[in-house]
Amino acid sequence: MSVRPVLRIGHPLLLQAAQAVAQFSTPSLHALVEDLFDTMQAADGAGLAATQIGVMQRVVVFGFEHNARYPDRDAVPITVLINPEIQVLDDTLEEDWEGCLSVPDMRGLVARPPRIRYRGFDAEGGIVEREVEGFHARLVQHECDHLDGILYPQRITDMRQFGFEEELFDEPPEAEDAC
Repeated sequence: MSVRPVLRIGHPLLLQAAQAVAQFSTPSLHALVEDLFDTMQAADGAGLAATQIGVMQRVVVFGFEHNARYPDRDAVPITVLINPEIQVLDDTLEEDWEGCLSVPDMRGLVARPPRIRYRGFDAEGGIVEREVEGFHARLVQHECDHLDGILYPQRITDMRQFGFEEELFDEPPEAEDAC
C-alpha cells in the first residue's frame, strides 16, 4: 500500500489511548496492516503501532529476521496483534536500551518485565497467543504502550540514561584543558 509519516514525540495523538478494533477481515483493516508493515520496514523498525501513524485503533505489528537498528537481537516472528492483552509472567524488572521511530535518534534505559504472555487477534480474527521473553517481550510491551498513549521516555527512571544515540554510545572526544 504505502509508507505513512510517523508521528514524532510532541504530537498529541501519541498521548491518547486507542480504540478497540470491532470488526476483523475488513478491507480497511487489511490496508492499515499493510501500511504499518510498509512504514515499519521503510524505517528499519522492529515494530509499529497504528497510533504512530495517526490511526487510533488497537493494532500493532512487529517482527524481523534481521534489523539494522538491532543487529545483535534474535529474530522475532512477523506478527499482527490486534486488541492485545499482556500478562506479566515474571515481576522482576530488567533494564535495557530502547529506541522508537516516534523518538528518532534517541535511546533510553527502560526497566520492563522480562517474561510475558500476550494475547490478541490477527487481521482475520484468529487468536494470537505466545509466551515470550527477552527482546521479544520488551518489543511487545513497547508497542502496546503506544496503544495506551505511553512513549518509552515516560518509563525512564533516570533521565541521565536518555539521550541521542551518538552522544550516549560514541566514544566521547578527549576533554581539552581550558587553561
